[in-house]
Amino acid sequence: MKYYLIAGEASGDLHGANLMKALKIEDPEAEFRFYGGDKMQAVGGKLVKHYAEMAFMGFTEVLLNIRTIFKNMRACKADLLSYQPDTLVLIDFPGFNLNIAEFAKKKGLKICYYISPKVWAWNQKRVHKIKRVVDKLFCILPFEVEFYKGWGMDVDYVGNPLLDEITQFKPNEYFRGLHNITDKPIIALLPGSRKQEIERLLPDMLSIISKFKGYHFVVAAAPGFTEEYYQQFSTSEDVTFVFNETYDLLNVAHVAIVASGTATLETALFNVPQVVVYRGGKVSVAIAKALVKIKFISLVNLIMKKSVVTELIQEHCNESAIANSLKMITKGMIREMMLEEYKHLSELMGKPGASERTAKLIVKFLK
Repeated sequence: MKYYLIAGEASGDLHGANLMKALKIEDPEAEFRFYGGDKMQAVGGKLVKHYAEMAFMGFTEVLLNIRTIFKNMRACKADLLSYQPDTLVLIDFPGFNLNIAEFAKKKGLKICYYISPKVWAWNQKRVHKIKRVVDKLFCILPFEVEFYKGWGMDVDYVGNPLLDEITQFKPNEYFRGLHNITDKPIIALLPGSRKQEIERLLPDMLSIISKFKGYHFVVAAAPGFTEEYYQQFSTSEDVTFVFNETYDLLNVAHVAIVASGTATLETALFNVPQVVVYRGGKVSVAIAKALVKIKFISLVNLIMKKSVVTELIQEHCNESAIANSLKMITKGMIREMMLEEYKHLSELMGKPGASERTAKLIVKFLK
């Protein structure tokens, strides 16, 4: 069968690649055409557009790039009609994907949505649109099933694909030596994968170096950027930048400072105590405050339905607050309490196998 997948950011590329691998097992004749990234391309098929050309963060950035976004949508719709897949598989990225879903539905295509849109966070009325245009919805967060049930929707909880990635991960025992990292305990910095995120958060993260002289800072650098780009933020010998080695970094990290997003959950599943940070454009944040319906911004706190990790947002994301919050979890009771909460989080997440379960359900639906 022919599958058309759309992933619009780094995490979607990761999950899309794993789903494609699982689909090839369930359907050996599977053919893929997709919007995605390097990981999906490595599985096989035709990459139409890389997510690096599509990901815009925040309300302001979206408005500034609206012409590019509409151009991408038009091109995607034309390509989708030309390809005529057996199913369209959408992966997160709701602003773009729900528009494509509405178009595809009118054209008679079957639509599966993997990693359901986070409509529980804001603009919950979008659930009506999802009910209308999506044939099969697969959720990866435990509380989403209850949320959609409240709107009269029957959805599938398939587990979280991060569990698959972490289970498959094989640590590089030479990680420290490869980057000349000393035996000092490591503070991992995960500033996100978008340029706007990196430039807003990394300076704040690195501002605390002088307050943690007994530690070595390692930045999880995003693909698509050069080491020269990152060195503009720091040339200190206590800072190392690593590419495509985030899990190796988390595997040896003592604590972490993490940009709000999927990485907060990954960090927790690696049992690394963390401080979560977020800084957006003033206009974007003002709009978000008026619209967002959730109490927390980190997936850890959202899943646990309470404050497990500290969240520093906007003006609270500063050198003093980051340093004080980080010191609280380097040792002592708060660190131990956080690690204990991580155990409960892991139990809630369930077992690995999200990609396989989703692939089975998609193929069953198509047959």
